[in-house]
Amino acid sequence: MMRIEKFIENKKQFLDLLLLADEQEDMIDKYLSGGDLFALFEGDLKSVCVVVPISRDTCELKNIATCEKYQGKGYGRALINFISDYYKSDYKTMLVGTGETPGILSFYEGCGFKKSHRVKNFFTDNYDHPMFDGDIQLVDMIYLKKDL
Repeated sequence: MMRIEKFIENKKQFLDLLLLADEQEDMIDKYLSGGDLFALFEGDLKSVCVVVPISRDTCELKNIATCEKYQGKGYGRALINFISDYYKSDYKTMLVGTGETPGILSFYEGCGFKKSHRVKNFFTDNYDHPMFDGDIQLVDMIYLKKDL
């Protein structure tokens, strides 16, 4: 049976999984303490995500990661559906930022997000080493938004 829990304390226990989606720990540290961490279990841990408040009516999905052996089985989508429902009474909009990777952009669009804006050179300016997704170097952050 699938269950989703919100973690207030000891969020770093999920660091290994969070690093799949954001490979630099000091970048995770910038949002982890101020964010809500949700973990999806079905038997064992499948996925985690972190959501942070941005403004009175907007929150941002800062990190979502699924254990590699469980990717492509709907756990990330289930977690996004859960947090979208969870936050709809508190916020009007959810943002998510990602690299310019077709598969990931397509995943978010399939979850109801639409392209919003781009932050030029985000990855090259904020990370201490070149970031790649497969053989694609990440340079700009692509933001997508979803009405809650």
